[in-house]
Amino acid sequence: MDMDTLIDLLQWPAMVTTLIAAWLVGSQVRRKRNWGFCCFIFSNLLWIVWGWHTAAYALITLQVGLFVLNLRGHKKNEAE
Repeated sequence: MDMDTLIDLLQWPAMVTTLIAAWLVGSQVRRKRNWGFCCFIFSNLLWIVWGWHTAAYALITLQVGLFVLNLRGHKKNEAE
């Protein structure tokens, strides 16, 4: 399998990670929310790699913005 195919397939783990992150962030348990923000940050990075490969620059810009917001959420959640 070549690198282009592998990067094309990256959208699927990115999507699954995003869904898991959303589930965890919705938890009332602080530790689970913290893991959710970590998952979101990881999914942002996956989406950026996939977006770069497909030249989806609006998606990359969105993911950079969401990355910053997820870092903020992670930091605020730890401060509780």
